[in-house]
Amino acid sequence: MRDALWRMSAAALAAAVRDGEVSAIEVVDSHLERIAEVNPQVNAVTQVMAERAREAAAHTDRRRAAGATPGPLAGVPFTVKETTAVEGVPTTFGVPRFRDLVAPSDAPPVARLRAAGAIPIGHANIPTLILAGMHTRSELFGDTVNPWDRERTPGGTSGGDAVAVATGMAALGLGNDSGGSLRVPAQFCGVAALKPSTGRFAADHRAFGPDDPGPASQLLVTDGPFARTVGDLRLVYEVLVGADPRDPRAMPVPAYGEPLPGPVKVAVVGDPGGHGVHPTVRAAVETAAAALRDAGYDVREVADVPRLDEALEAYGRITVTEFAPSWPMVRTLLGEGGDRYIAMAMERTPPVGADELVRLSGTWLNIRRSWAEFLDEYPLLLGPSFTEPPVEPGLESRDRAGRDRVASGMRLCTATSFVGVPGVAVPTGVVEGLPTGVQIVGRAFREDLCLLAAQAIEDRLGVLAPIDPRGPAGSR
Repeated sequence: MRDALWRMSAAALAAAVRDGEVSAIEVVDSHLERIAEVNPQVNAVTQVMAERAREAAAHTDRRRAAGATPGPLAGVPFTVKETTAVEGVPTTFGVPRFRDLVAPSDAPPVARLRAAGAIPIGHANIPTLILAGMHTRSELFGDTVNPWDRERTPGGTSGGDAVAVATGMAALGLGNDSGGSLRVPAQFCGVAALKPSTGRFAADHRAFGPDDPGPASQLLVTDGPFARTVGDLRLVYEVLVGADPRDPRAMPVPAYGEPLPGPVKVAVVGDPGGHGVHPTVRAAVETAAAALRDAGYDVREVADVPRLDEALEAYGRITVTEFAPSWPMVRTLLGEGGDRYIAMAMERTPPVGADELVRLSGTWLNIRRSWAEFLDEYPLLLGPSFTEPPVEPGLESRDRAGRDRVASGMRLCTATSFVGVPGVAVPTGVVEGLPTGVQIVGRAFREDLCLLAAQAIEDRLGVLAPIDPRGPAGSR
């Protein structure tokens, strides 16, 4: 059984540790061996926490032997995005200057996962400062490879965690998302991911020191998990839900709402905004829609989502305006060419003045109201996380056409982050050697509805990972 441990789901691993079928040490060692075998090929795990992980596993085993009841994630290894603090380990943001920036304490979601028995096994790669683009490449650690096809990006900015989970180096990954950073790599790597509602999970997004970022960074960025199964996402969701004094944004909202009457209505939008969608992606949405119909959902194609282009424009103007004062300093940290993605965004959407920023704040609330009304009629929305199959690495930083193509591809992710609603990314199959997937979006604080629908899709279409790294699609 030990040789197969890295292939098992988080739920199965935790159950095996709780029941004494395997030790937490055996679970951790199996994943460390998998990292040693696979990470040189994909470069996803940046800092392996081998000794710390073994110590934590030994502690779990001792507690179980003494009669204590292990937590719901007992012994389960997870990776943590390079933006998120793990006590005693540098939080580098992929920047050489921060290689020794040791975290004094765990970020709230890391602390909650530890309290549930999960074990951090490594940090995972990101684009430099999460600003250098969608492709996961950092100045400090280099490029992360998509395990399905080396010539395609794994996505980002949480791409390292997605690859680690897809290849069996960790059962779970902890990333974050402000416009697709969980859901796009999930689609590109063939795994599942949960982007929660704004205020659902406690987090700490103070990067360097005690000061909090501005309102856009506070409201748009949400931490969330990767897993290979929707059931594992649900386990992590139940662990991470709830208020925390370290994060006054986190709301004490129950994890599960009231069941909805009758068949739940699902709006299907295959081409958000009408800007075009690849046939493979449209087919994935249609396949997922058929799976939901088979599961008893009331699935209806609708013309479009509310005010998509207006939401994208407001998102861009608000975020660029908030970010502009720090840009001259930040761009010096991004390395050669690392500033191109943000620089092109700022050229396209320059900062606005105070009066316009106040007006945009009202527009933000108004767009959220339009979405709340839409989701009141349709409790769930089915659409793409990215409107193309995985693209080539660095496309978004190459030129304006590439940047605009990537921004358009993730447009539904951007809009749903802007309005603060949850989304679950779930795989739908493999086409021409590459994974396909969709996202299920729901009402604010109804992650439970999204997870139920994603489970129905997974039950009918299956799970794609773990996989071994492969070469280019055309070479197989």
